[in-house]
Amino acid sequence: SKTILWNGPMGVFEMSSFENGTKQIAFDIVEATKHGAYTLIGGGDSVAAINKYNLADKVSYVSTGGGALLEYIEQGTLPGVEAVK
Repeated sequence: SKTILWNGPMGVFEMSSFENGTKQIAFDIVEATKHGAYTLIGGGDSVAAINKYNLADKVSYVSTGGGALLEYIEQGTLPGVEAVK
């Protein structure tokens, strides 16, 4: 894929016995970035996961706004932005 949006870790990544899925996704996203994909990490838990593995500087963009990011992509705007206009 040329664009990857990751919004949500795979389970309880904070516990080492449950981190394998999240860790693998994180490293796969970094690998895709190396091959030219635009990779966006969205949401507080996803940001925590990418930071746990020290990979934030190896993806295209990191945002703590998970739900808002998805709403913006879907709607093209956000209620707060509209209110300020």
